[in-house]
Amino acid sequence: MKEFTIKKNDAGQRLDRWLGKTLPLLPAPLAQKYIRLKRVKVNGKGSARDYRLQEGDFLQLYINDEFFDTPTLENAFLSVFKPRLNIVYEDENLLLVDKQPGIVVHPDETERVNTLITHIQAYLYQKKEWSPYKENSFAPALCNRIDRNTGGIVIAAKNAETLRIMNQKIKDREIDKFYLAVVLGKMNPPEGRLEGFLVKDEVKKQVTVYHHPVPDGRTALTVYKTLKVGNGLSLVECELLTGRTHQIRAQFADAGHPLLGDGKYGRERDNRRFGRTNGQALYSYKLTFSFPTDAGILNPLKGRTFTVEHVDFVDEYFPGL
Repeated sequence: MKEFTIKKNDAGQRLDRWLGKTLPLLPAPLAQKYIRLKRVKVNGKGSARDYRLQEGDFLQLYINDEFFDTPTLENAFLSVFKPRLNIVYEDENLLLVDKQPGIVVHPDETERVNTLITHIQAYLYQKKEWSPYKENSFAPALCNRIDRNTGGIVIAAKNAETLRIMNQKIKDREIDKFYLAVVLGKMNPPEGRLEGFLVKDEVKKQVTVYHHPVPDGRTALTVYKTLKVGNGLSLVECELLTGRTHQIRAQFADAGHPLLGDGKYGRERDNRRFGRTNGQALYSYKLTFSFPTDAGILNPLKGRTFTVEHVDFVDEYFPGL
């Protein structure tokens, strides 16, 4: 319980608005609930949310201590009242979440609260499976990343052992990741392998494909298979044999078949012509835990495949597939 005495500069404010300014980590719906439950007392009594504070009012807040913390990237999850997650699979060690296009996975310069990891941490905190106030250092973490405008399955570790094992399995390529993409034109051959070396321009946030070794070039290997062709577009399934930044987008553009809707590597006139200007048609729709070697506590996942239920651009451009 924390106590406050209202001074001249705070007088005249509504109780709920003062509470929001004083405890920025406390979600507004939860603040309203606490006022209704009389966990916010004014001069020893419950009060209405629209009560106008007076100089000298004595407030008692029966609210958890963590909501009084200074806002940081590490405690942003407290601001999430109702986590929004499309959970594909969950057990005691990990979560598989279907990230929607438009959501960033980690806080960045454009978004600090509404991120995938923040919602995951809020979800686990509210389930009482994790609390930073009971841990020395570990926080739920993502094992893989997906671009803001790409959707698909993201792996989140609930504990440090899972994070360590999963990071090693990804490094050893013991997890098979499959994407669906709509590309311009018809792939020739319809099945194949794209190989190259990618160099990233950190300023432009863009990669360039080379077909011979170059300084700072990283090997990129993508296997693809055409699933459907129609109306000048192809639906392809891609398996990543390496996981480089913008790998699929850059390699298909380099092959002359940029992804539909890709504003960075594609052609704007084609995106407008097909009515796709809200991000590339790319989705990490399936993954398999192949695990040819021991996976410790994750061994029960060996051989299992997980797939998302719905990919919007497949329904739009290849209905009935």
